[in-house]
This record gives sequence, structure tokens and C-alpha cells, in this order.
Amino acid sequence: MHPRALLDARGLRPKKRFGQNFLMDAAASHRIARLALDGISDPYRERVLEIGAGTGALTAALVEAGASVTALEIDPDLVAILRERDDLRGAEIVQADALEFDFAAFGGGETWHVAGNLPYNVATPLVAGLTEMEGGPKSIVAMLQKDVADRLAARPGTPAYGSLSVAVQYAMTVERAFTLGPRHFHPKPKVDSTVVRLVRRDEPAVRPKDLALFRKVVRAAFAYRRKTLANSLALALDIGRDTITRAIVAADLAPELRGERLDLNDFARLADELAQG
Repeated sequence: MHPRALLDARGLRPKKRFGQNFLMDAAASHRIARLALDGISDPYRERVLEIGAGTGALTAALVEAGASVTALEIDPDLVAILRERDDLRGAEIVQADALEFDFAAFGGGETWHVAGNLPYNVATPLVAGLTEMEGGPKSIVAMLQKDVADRLAARPGTPAYGSLSVAVQYAMTVERAFTLGPRHFHPKPKVDSTVVRLVRRDEPAVRPKDLALFRKVVRAAFAYRRKTLANSLALALDIGRDTITRAIVAADLAPELRGERLDLNDFARLADELAQG
């Protein structure tokens, strides 16, 4: 049944508090499912966690494609619909808030993957958290607000480049798959949406001596985007200005640069210099 028809049959309307914009395009759901299964050698062992199952359009496509699916949905009204669908009997339906879900327990040390049409209001913290977590998913195929997708794939020196770009690209490769306009959703959002595929690297893009410090330096560099790198770090870190300046110069960088000009290797060198004090 068409997603809107499923809602109408229950007298349901999309809930703004859950950021619900349901994908109406069946072909797009199947494209996302195929991307999610790309690179999975054993669909029965490498489970797919769907975040934000909604009315089950992607859930059904994943099941049909042969995935072992656990589907998270926060809305109890939609969970009831999902559990009644005969074509979803092959999926495990879990009522849960993805921001509070125990992803580590779900992964259990095994290889797992994420797929989903992520609600705009939680997409950024979800992607950032899944990317950085120990034992996180091997891949993430997600529909995101286009500007968030742009940030994930952004390069140094571009307006979209920021701490999220660095954090994700440190651990994952980023591929834009396709973009859909508002007419493909109900209700129609005010922005375009882009499907991205993130695949965890076999080895991180760089190897800083102190990963926690590296992440702090990255966040600090973008904390005050209009300020120079030296000023931004001095304001955001509990480190003396002289120490910061010496580290920047030792990392072969100019103190008057802004954080948006640094690539992953630059940040790693700078963090390593700061680690030495």
C-alpha cells in the first residue's frame, strides 16, 4: 500500500515533533536498499539497522533485497502499522528513539550496517555519533537534508567544510548517491534531500598520537569560524596562546590561517605538536 494510503487508513498525519517526512518514491527506496547491501558478503550475518522506518517503504525494500533488518521507529502509531504488514514479517520492528538506542549492544562486536531516511532534526548527531563510535557500523546509507550531505563531503576552503566534515572523513569515505526534490516526500519539505553512502575505512585517514586531542583541536578550530586559527584555538582550548602559536608554526602552518583551510593531515600534525606541549 502507498505510504500516504497507510496513513490515511489510520487517520494519521505526519508529526512535526518527530520530523516526519515520508519518502513516497518506491524506486528511490529500492535504490537505497541496493546501496545499503552493496559490499555485504553475507546478508544473514551482516545485519542492517534501519533508523526511522516510518511507514515501511525502505524496510520493505530491504527485506525484498534479502537484508537481515532491524527497523527502529519512535512513533508508536507507525510501529503498529509496521508490525501488521505481512511483507515486513522478515524484519524485526523495534520502538525506540535512535538518539537513546544502544547501538553498541546491537552491534555486539559483529559487522553491521545502517540505512535510513533520517529525520532532519536528528540526522547530524546520529551520523556524527555512529561515525565516531567504537565498533560502529561498517557503512551508513542515509537520506539527509542536502546541506548536511554537503557538509559530510566538503573539502577544505569551502563554505560547507567544518568539524563534521573532518570527523566523518577521518573514519569514512563519503559518496553522494542521488538527490531528490520535495515532491518525493509527504509532507513536502522546504529543502532537497540527498542520499549518501559512508563506508568505514580499513584504517583511519590519519593517525594522530592522541585521538581525543585531535578531535578537540578540530572542534576548536571551527568554534570561531571568523577568527584566525590561533585565536580560535586560544579561545576554545585550555592551552596557552604561546604554546598554541609554537605548535602551529612547528606544524608548518601559518597562525593567521583559518581552520577551514586545514585538511586532515594538517589537523593531525597540529594535534601532535600540541600533544608534546
